[in-house]
Amino acid sequence: MCREKAERTGEKLFPRNLFFIGFMGCGKSTISGKFGELFSMEQVEMDERIEEQAGMKISEIFRVHGEKAFRDMETEFLRGLCCRGGLAVSCGGGVPLRKENVELMKNSGKVIFLTASPQTIYERVKGSSDRPLLEGKKNTDAIREMIEIRRPIYEAAADFRISTDGKSIEEICREVYEQARR
Repeated sequence: MCREKAERTGEKLFPRNLFFIGFMGCGKSTISGKFGELFSMEQVEMDERIEEQAGMKISEIFRVHGEKAFRDMETEFLRGLCCRGGLAVSCGGGVPLRKENVELMKNSGKVIFLTASPQTIYERVKGSSDRPLLEGKKNTDAIREMIEIRRPIYEAAADFRISTDGKSIEEICREVYEQARR
């Protein structure tokens, strides 16, 4: 990779933003974090930042204000990110559900759709209590149904797609690098 040359010249390998989308548990936070580290990009975890701004957990935002209020917060936060560049952004699973969000992402960078099998996702999220959309539905059949509903939306939003099943973080980052440089 050309990281060393870019560091010597002060050039950014990825001056535009990279937005990681996909279903919860597909690896968005892990991959955007590692990718940001490897390529000197600021990593932004949308859900964490929204929680900080709101002063409450997402599950609490859902309970107190409802899903629409949370989705409005996501859109507003995304607007602020899109004026910047060089960010590796882990988007909440619902970000691409709004056409406006997809337009914002595409206008300021590339959109990477990370995928994982329902079984992989289940293994990754089964111990988490911070997944309001999975409350009472933490099983592979329910996850498969939700993935199938969202898949066409994610595919339409994405510039490219990468499976995270059975791969190391480094392998996935290499694939992202190769695709995003095109």
